[in-house]
Amino acid sequence: MFNKRLILTMNKEMKHVKLQVLFQILSLVCNIIFTFLLVNLFSKLIYNTLTFSILLLNVLLIIIILLIRAFFLKQVSSCSFNSSTNVKRKLRKDLFEKILRLSNSYNDSISTSELVQLATEGINQLEVYFSLYLPQLFYSVISAVILFITLSFFDLKSSIALFICVPLIPISIVLVQKFAKKLLSKYWLSYVTLGSSFLENLEGLTTLKIYGSDDYKQKEMNIEAENFRKATMRVLIMQLNSISIMDIVAYGGAALGSYLAISHFISNEISLFATLLIILLAFEFFIPLRQLGSYFHIAMNGIAASDKLFYVLDIKEKDSGSKDISGDINIKFEDLTFAYKNHNVLENLNLTIKSNEFTAIVGESGSGKSTIAKLIMGYYQKYNGNIFINNIDRNLISDDSIMENIAFINHDPHIFKGTIKENIDLLNIYDDLEINKVLEEVNLLDFVNSQNGLETLVLENGSNLSGGQKQRLNIARSLLKKPNMFIFDEVTSNIDVESEEKILNVIKKLSKSKTILMITHRLSTIKDCDEIIVLEKGCVVENGKHNELINNKKTYYQMYEVQKELEAYYE
Repeated sequence: MFNKRLILTMNKEMKHVKLQVLFQILSLVCNIIFTFLLVNLFSKLIYNTLTFSILLLNVLLIIIILLIRAFFLKQVSSCSFNSSTNVKRKLRKDLFEKILRLSNSYNDSISTSELVQLATEGINQLEVYFSLYLPQLFYSVISAVILFITLSFFDLKSSIALFICVPLIPISIVLVQKFAKKLLSKYWLSYVTLGSSFLENLEGLTTLKIYGSDDYKQKEMNIEAENFRKATMRVLIMQLNSISIMDIVAYGGAALGSYLAISHFISNEISLFATLLIILLAFEFFIPLRQLGSYFHIAMNGIAASDKLFYVLDIKEKDSGSKDISGDINIKFEDLTFAYKNHNVLENLNLTIKSNEFTAIVGESGSGKSTIAKLIMGYYQKYNGNIFINNIDRNLISDDSIMENIAFINHDPHIFKGTIKENIDLLNIYDDLEINKVLEEVNLLDFVNSQNGLETLVLENGSNLSGGQKQRLNIARSLLKKPNMFIFDEVTSNIDVESEEKILNVIKKLSKSKTILMITHRLSTIKDCDEIIVLEKGCVVENGKHNELINNKKTYYQMYEVQKELEAYYE
């Protein structure tokens, strides 16, 4: 069972596979010599021709052969380890580099949870494919030929019988493979589905508890877990049945060879030495293939994983832009249409975000607000129409230049476990004065100084910080980069009024010298914007300043009045 592309991809690592096979063959040769010496002792003992000097010489040679064989077996383990290590390193490197090239758009083709499972479990299966299965496959074929040639000098008929039985094991493997490939594809699908659900439910456990949906999700996961269990059991049944078939072939073939050798001895066609040699080495014909069969299911899992790996590696990359942007940022959307799963999120969209202005985009949920930000950042690639940044087509601009010049800050900042300093200065390139300055700008310096300064410990995901503090910490690390534009996507959602006010003050300060795009559903936070763009079903329905839109008494006015009523009700 070969995957040509996989082997070509790992061409450099095949040297370890070849060395492993070589040392296995040398170990087999040692085993044949050891058997010769052992059979010679038995023959002489039976015929009463064994002398002390012959015994001593044979024992000494046996010890030497066993030591040499032990050395070769150690080299086999070493080659297997090197192959295993290099395969994992190479495949994970290729996968990581591919994701880097896809940049923010990889989510268009594969989920993060699938990617994690592929990078861990999937590549682990491929590691075994190279470190165990492939060497054993080559060794099984070569060892059978070596044993056939060796034993044919003593009894040709028995050797032919043993040699003919050998291909029955690979044939049974091929027959099982046809059935197993489909079965293992279903197994891998159920494994990925269960893993994705588990990750999603774990991340949203608090929300599920609040809304009393944890029991419902548990039942859903139980069904998925049961499907995975059934898929696993079907795979195990297939493996056990295939092993039983191979055992029958292996032991039956060895028994046949031994029977022929004994019958030939009885009829005086071969010597006792030859008979014992064939009986002891008959199993060596089948042990390598039997071992190969035990690696078969792992190899199949590896092949299934390689299909998924090559699917990711074959994802078409967008033409890497080479142009850079600099200075004040302005953005223009022209006749842009974007669809997600055959549903138009944006349709013939035309809008302009002017440089050094505070622009807000508002609209009902699902109107396409956040999609606009993600298109600017390059998270989505497949759209019709044009996006121009500083009059340069977005597709021609490198993602590195975008990330260098535009800071994208969403409602759910990722806070790392570590110190405040480590969270802000991710590359450890800024001095404490610069860090303290940005902390002061986001009104967080007093809090930090009241704790342990920049060495204040932050727990995983910032669990010891409030929502507002996490968001301001996130803004602080963006400020250190000194980008020319900030995109704030619902940054004041799910935080208290006091924190919201502090964040809005930071944004207003930034708007005096930077291009600001704020995406929000809270209209009370954008009264001072230079321009408000109102979206409805993926289209711009009106735009202007707050007072102008209120006086127009259209979509924005209606949204504003509804929010005012709700806020008054909850007060």
